Amino acid sequence: MLEHEKTSYIIRGCVFEVYRQLGCGYLEKVYEKALLRELSLHGLCVEAQVPFEVPYKGIVVGEYFADIVVERSVILELKAQRLLSRECEAQLLNYLKASGLHLGFLINFAFPWAHIKRVIL
Repeated sequence: MLEHEKTSYIIRGCVFEVYRQLGCGYLEKVYEKALLRELSLHGLCVEAQVPFEVPYKGIVVGEYFADIVVERSVILELKAQRLLSRECEAQLLNYLKASGLHLGFLINFAFPWAHIKRVIL
C-alpha cells in the first residue's frame, strides 16, 4: 500500500478542494465531473464510469461501473447523501473484489463537510 500513499494524499486534497469550491447539495454527477477535473489538474490518470465484469463460477453474471478509477489502481465511489448506509461500503468492497484492485475510497459530499473512508481489500 505504500506505493499508493502519494496518490491517496492527492486524492484527499482534491476531494476537499472540490468540496471547498462547490459545497454540498449537488448531484453525484456534478461532483464526479469536478473531481475528475481536479485530479487531472494534479497530473493523475483518471477514468470515469469504468466497467468491471462480475464473474460467477466461470461466467459473467453482471457488470458494474466504478465512478472513478485513479491511476488504474484506486476506485473512488462517490455519494451525495445525508447519511451513508453500510450497503455503500459493501458496494465498494464488491467493486474491489470484481476489479482485482485493493484500494478504494468511499467519498460522501455531505453537509457540513466531505467524508472520506479508505477501504482496503
